[in-house]
Amino acid sequence: MNGQDKLPMTVRGKTLLDAELKKLMNEERPTVIKDIEEARAQGDISENAEYEAAKERQGMIEGRIAEIQGKLASAEVIDPSSIQSDRVVFGASVTILDTESDEETTYQIVGVDEADVKKGMISVLSPLARALIGKKQGEQVVVQSPKGDKEYEVVSFEYK
Repeated sequence: MNGQDKLPMTVRGKTLLDAELKKLMNEERPTVIKDIEEARAQGDISENAEYEAAKERQGMIEGRIAEIQGKLASAEVIDPSSIQSDRVVFGASVTILDTESDEETTYQIVGVDEADVKKGMISVLSPLARALIGKKQGEQVVVQSPKGDKEYEVVSFEYK
């Protein structure tokens, strides 16, 4: 490891990256190679749009394969259900109360690639997750947002 920190990732996040990598290597890479060969067979490649498009797609596929392999190599895979902590840490599903609107929301703190706010999953690097990590039930957190500071209370959290 070239001095790079391990990035936390849930088991589910690793499974998703593994599946994407397998699809890229076993389906998309062979398809684009075939497309390049077919475009070459058409003769002059200097003005061949299909060839250029296939080469560009090949570059994107190879870049994504390298990116995923790098992420998997530097991943610290964590099973949230195995965590026992009296504080909020990576993998926690945290219910917070917006002290201004009195609305409760639950988010799971996940790896960067897994984050999907609409599905209630926030990146471990997000301002909200960073504010929540290390907190206990009943503690207040203040998160700076573009609309100004927002205050939340940690209602509860669990690891599942």
